[in-house]
Amino acid sequence: MAITKATGPGSAATSASSATTSAGPKTDSPGGEATALAAFAALAAADLYATAKSPRGPARAAKPLLMPALATYARSARPGRPPAALLAGLACATAGDTALLWDRHHRALLTGMAAFLGTQFSYTAGMTARLGAVRGLRARPRRAVAAFAAWGAVNAVLAPTLERRLRLPVAGYSLALAAMGAAALGVGGKVATGAVSFIASDALIGLQAAGHEFPSQEVLIMAGYLLGQYLITAGWLEREPS
Repeated sequence: MAITKATGPGSAATSASSATTSAGPKTDSPGGEATALAAFAALAAADLYATAKSPRGPARAAKPLLMPALATYARSARPGRPPAALLAGLACATAGDTALLWDRHHRALLTGMAAFLGTQFSYTAGMTARLGAVRGLRARPRRAVAAFAAWGAVNAVLAPTLERRLRLPVAGYSLALAAMGAAALGVGGKVATGAVSFIASDALIGLQAAGHEFPSQEVLIMAGYLLGQYLITAGWLEREPS
């Protein structure tokens, strides 16, 4: 929007009109954010209900729409400059959600892991470049140590029970997940809490892939994932520099 210097008697009115025009999008933004969050909440509730009834198949039609709803929320919150790394991570997560929608066989699992690997890389890069993750970890290095120690411990326990063809992909993906978790712990707040929830959800998937199943596992996986993604997104928007 071009801004020109107003002169003469009408300058005050012109300035007021310009200020009103400039403020317009900001007035609409909270409504857009609320609508996007309401859509996400409704889709999440529908998907959790469907998960309890039928973990895969047509009943889960809402699943591929969940992360786009969060991305819409992020764009509404930052209409001028939405966080690119966050949006890229949510786009990769959408691909991963879709890949895992129909079955749980190794091909779908590997495709989903490849897509979510993009999510982990995008989140880690964004947290490092934009949210001060490195500064936070320098102040609290034990958080990074704890994240990678947990990665080593979990893989030591799970690897022997996984199919041989899954061991290396799971180790590689979980390493990227641990790096994202460490970066999130460096950021702190909602971002850190969301990352822990995300990691817990993926740990349940790992147990499932290794043959360790229990009632309501699918619902817990999805609930942890949805909570994690929401908290990461909300925390990111609070901390992203203008």
